Amino acid sequence: MGFFKRKPKEKTEEVAITEAAEITAPEEAAQPQEEIPETEAPPPKKLGLFAKLKAGLQKTRDSLAGGVNRVVNSFTKIDEDFFEQLEEALILADLGAATADEVCEQLRVKIKRTGATETSVITGMLREIIAEMLTGGNDLDLSGSPAVIMVIGVNGAGKTTTIGKLAANLKAEGKKVIVAAADTFRAAAIEQLAEWVARANGFAVPAQGDGSRPEFQAAGVDIVRHAEGADPAAVAYDACNAARARGADVVIIDTAGRLHNKRHLMEELKKIARSVDKVLGEDTHTLETLLVLDATTGQNAVNQARLFSEATPISGIVLTKLDGTAKGGIIVSIKNELNIPVKLVGVGEKIDDLQAFVPEDYVNILFPDEPA
Repeated sequence: MGFFKRKPKEKTEEVAITEAAEITAPEEAAQPQEEIPETEAPPPKKLGLFAKLKAGLQKTRDSLAGGVNRVVNSFTKIDEDFFEQLEEALILADLGAATADEVCEQLRVKIKRTGATETSVITGMLREIIAEMLTGGNDLDLSGSPAVIMVIGVNGAGKTTTIGKLAANLKAEGKKVIVAAADTFRAAAIEQLAEWVARANGFAVPAQGDGSRPEFQAAGVDIVRHAEGADPAAVAYDACNAARARGADVVIIDTAGRLHNKRHLMEELKKIARSVDKVLGEDTHTLETLLVLDATTGQNAVNQARLFSEATPISGIVLTKLDGTAKGGIIVSIKNELNIPVKLVGVGEKIDDLQAFVPEDYVNILFPDEPA
């Protein structure tokens, strides 16, 4: 959004109709009006990472913390009725039945150990329980030379935008990134990925005379691409060779949107992994397989993660569209039921709206010490 300049205001003066006012000496003539310098409106204040996460979790907070607070405020003592109402509130907040039951069981243990009898202590205990459930394995493993990140998921979950945002984040940290456009199946997938890589680099993709867009090298993020319909494993192979030749720190591999029950597509992932090993060697690189899930689908996303994990090893979850849903409680059930950590969360549509997931921030936003 552009800045708007403020025009100087025109002054109007009422002059008393008197003889003195009509006869003005030359030396006392009105001086030229002093010009008011043009000023620019200040740019909108950018939100920090914590503030963005807090804004993105507002609907989840209203659902989860709001439900818990209603139960806590409805009881003066802790009894079975209280636990029944609390478990129902957690289920409604998309923690799922199994995780809600586990949270309540751990809460019972804490209450018994501390001898607590009043509901005022419940929020703090829940914060501790959920933080402990979510902690562990949340950081991306970028220790390899290079680090390889394979991104998988169904179409529409946000794979392409996640790759663009992740590449931008890594570039901002000073890392050289190669993106492999290995989704050669979906029409326009390569073009869309190239546009996001361009956004990560801060300029538009240069088009050739025939309208095609070539592989290009730019500040921080490069893309390796083949023609539509090409072998995805071959794209990954060439990207890894490019990474070695250019001294890249990270290779991000896009893959075709797939369902867990599409056997040939799941086999394709294994083929891509073998291509990576062939070029880089099994001992020199690290491999992260990130499953991208749409937070707005709630417990369906948990089921997706379960089915994908049965078909291929998954090292972490990227949860997108967290800012548009009240179903952010699925973060807890994914980690608790599947032991797959959430590593990244999307809290908006801008290039810098992908964040590392920090469990402490998540629980402190949902269950603050003081009501907001």
